[in-house]
Amino acid sequence: MAELKTKKNDASVDDFLQAITDKGKREDSLAVLKLMKQVAKQEPKMWGTAIVGVGEYHYKSSKSGREGHWFIAGFAPRKQNITLYIMPGIGNYKDILKRLGKYKVSGSCLHINKLADVDSKVLKELIVAAFSYMKSKNNQLTY
Repeated sequence: MAELKTKKNDASVDDFLQAITDKGKREDSLAVLKLMKQVAKQEPKMWGTAIVGVGEYHYKSSKSGREGHWFIAGFAPRKQNITLYIMPGIGNYKDILKRLGKYKVSGSCLHINKLADVDSKVLKELIVAAFSYMKSKNNQLTY
């Protein structure tokens, strides 16, 4: 079984975000980070080289037996947009997404071109919902 490449590490979240050359994307990323920190009440960590994550849970696949740890909410400032990862998958929050604003979904990822395109209060509600769900599962997920 291949080892997961994206792991939590001690790289600096601040250094990573300050290195974003696009001023708007950097400011939006810092705002998303602030929002996630408010909800999680935890310090963010780098996961791999390009994802900022907050919170953590243990997962286990009943099919493959693979297990490990992953963040509850995270984001990656990509060239075209900011990609958000909300556990246990963005498809679980369709009612909230209806009120979010302008975004795209691919797989379990939420893509936002700029933070002004979405309602920040609804985005916070989405992150709160993810943390509440994972807390209800004792930060354990079997799929």
